[in-house]
Amino acid sequence: MSIDQTNARDLAITHLKARRDFGMHAVTYVVFNSAMVLIWYLTGHGYFWPIWLIGLWGIGLVLHAWDVWMRRPISEDDIQREMDRHSRSHA
Repeated sequence: MSIDQTNARDLAITHLKARRDFGMHAVTYVVFNSAMVLIWYLTGHGYFWPIWLIGLWGIGLVLHAWDVWMRRPISEDDIQREMDRHSRSHA
């Protein structure tokens, strides 16, 4: 296997693991927050306090989704630009 194929394989594995981790995060979010809504319901309704958990954790879930599907991987060009920037700032 060439270095490019090995690198592509490693990137694919990393992305698949990230997608799997997001799936577990989403399932945990639904199960946990459903339990909180059930507790709220069984304890007399009142102020809907689970909205704080649902909303704040939901923000985290959206950020996790962005990290998995929207953020592009670091490229060789990115690395070279950073190295050039670093060498200019310390010259």
